[in-house]
Amino acid sequence: MSVFADKLIAWQQVHGRHDLPWQQTRDPYAVWVSEIMLQQTQVSAVIGYYDRFMQRFPTIASLAEADQDEVMRHWSGLGYYSRARNLHHAAQTIMREHGGVFPTDFDTIQTLKGIGRSTAAAISVFAFNQRQTILDGNVKRVLARLYAVDGWPGLPEVEKKLWHIAEALLPDDGLPAYVQGLMDFGATLCTRSKPRCDGCPMQDQCQAYQQQRVAQLPASKPRKALPEKQVTMLMIVDAGEILLERRPNKGIWGGLWSLPEISATQIAVPHAQEKLGLETEALEVLPVLWHSFTHFKLEITPQPLQLTGRRPALPPNMQWLSLSDAIGAALPTPVRTLIKAFKQLGG
Repeated sequence: MSVFADKLIAWQQVHGRHDLPWQQTRDPYAVWVSEIMLQQTQVSAVIGYYDRFMQRFPTIASLAEADQDEVMRHWSGLGYYSRARNLHHAAQTIMREHGGVFPTDFDTIQTLKGIGRSTAAAISVFAFNQRQTILDGNVKRVLARLYAVDGWPGLPEVEKKLWHIAEALLPDDGLPAYVQGLMDFGATLCTRSKPRCDGCPMQDQCQAYQQQRVAQLPASKPRKALPEKQVTMLMIVDAGEILLERRPNKGIWGGLWSLPEISATQIAVPHAQEKLGLETEALEVLPVLWHSFTHFKLEITPQPLQLTGRRPALPPNMQWLSLSDAIGAALPTPVRTLIKAFKQLGG
């Protein structure tokens, strides 16, 4: 066993996290759900979602049989919604191609939609005690500092070097403690900002610490100014209900219910008449809401419209819901915020 692995396992046993809900089982389904939820999301945000999700979908079969809208509703607010769609799709694949049993083969696990090499490794270690190594964002940071690896870890050549290091450090025994230790070490000690180097057991090995380059490693992604986009969301209301439209599966908020949209240059009332067949009158515009995505910032202008004519038949991707039911539906967070604000104003 490497000195690093020996120290890390000893550190994890004393200082690591041991009481998270998904650590109390070796069920590959439960481990899989937790690993998908933890992608780009902090543990503190995941725990409540995980508990509710597992209560509603306790088995692969129950997830596979569920309607996608219900799956999305239980994911709503957690972000990165393609994760939920992929999870649902992969559960159906397991039922159809693997007899409802989560595969144990490492390469086969990676064929499931939404599971890459690092996630497959975590599942393999925690559920099946297989000898695999992970390389998520926290681990990339730890290894980049430990070995003073220059360059942004998102670059293929840098990532390849980090994979080689991760594989070389992998111990023969104690895999679950070691991999959990990697996760915990990066999340709680060797953090991106304000790392706790004074209490780090790797000081004598850490090249970044020896070279006084901890703050510079790993290198940041080259920054570009986030572009800004504008959209007007139509809050069409009638008799205490609001009109929702399901978004396409591809693109932002894929598969979630949202509000009909127009460009910032279009006029709401004529659009509602011409495109939706709805006679409306404009109510007072609500305050603008900004929402940031990974690649751009979105300026949302909410335009309430009161239905004044009859309700025509709706296509399958649209529905009327009461304001209270809409707030509980599978909505993007900013859309839920807008509907809550409108309801509080007496809408």
